Amino acid sequence: MMLNSDQTEIDVPPSHSETESVFSDCGGRGAGAEEAGSMGLCAQSRLAEPGEALKKDLQHLSREERRRRRRATAKYRTAHATRERIRVEAFNMAFAELRKLLPTLPPDKKLSKIEILRLAICYISYLNHVLDV
Repeated sequence: MMLNSDQTEIDVPPSHSETESVFSDCGGRGAGAEEAGSMGLCAQSRLAEPGEALKKDLQHLSREERRRRRRATAKYRTAHATRERIRVEAFNMAFAELRKLLPTLPPDKKLSKIEILRLAICYISYLNHVLDV
């Protein structure tokens, strides 16, 4: 789920990719499918009602732990990477626009971001001086 920059994070329950959380009520800690078969009815009843199991599993977790688990998913990481790529592209476009407004010799000289900022400060100062005179 994509969030706008003005929205806060929402709590979305994490997926059950960890066998530990799926079988924790049955006495197994991270046992996996082999132990689930030996558990018999307990594992089957747990898996038969995934909505209740998910709620019961998340009740003991703090808000921070639920957030940490959600952020560990591949879907979250790819969405975050996409948002970051868009942010960096917008940032670079803003620098390119600012660069077009600054006079340099030669005009097509490649400048770093810090050079663009310093040159912009000097140019603004120069323009203020011209207006004062």
